[in-house]
Amino acid sequence: MQECENKVSSLQFIMRVLGGKWKIHILSKLYFGKKRFKELEREVVGISPKMLSKELKDLEAIGIVKRTTFNTVPITVEYDLTKEGLTLKPILDQLMEWSIEFKSLNASR
Repeated sequence: MQECENKVSSLQFIMRVLGGKWKIHILSKLYFGKKRFKELEREVVGISPKMLSKELKDLEAIGIVKRTTFNTVPITVEYDLTKEGLTLKPILDQLMEWSIEFKSLNASR
């Protein structure tokens, strides 16, 4: 019973980190390095600035993304994966591989 509860708790955490429409899109952009807010806004097609800000704050609160502010005029803000966030790279790679395989299997149906 405890093992089942632990697995459910782990899955709930995964959904908190990766769930929703935008988080994987954002993480896939940060996968390749630092991005400024406006870069992310342009590259994550369809996301509003308000939603991007919310999702980045969520990822920052979890410890997956770090926000760095530079004292420029206007202020420059960069986002990057934290050390912990970098541990998601193999998982994102596996998701990409799964996606390619899944699409090719369904293309032959």
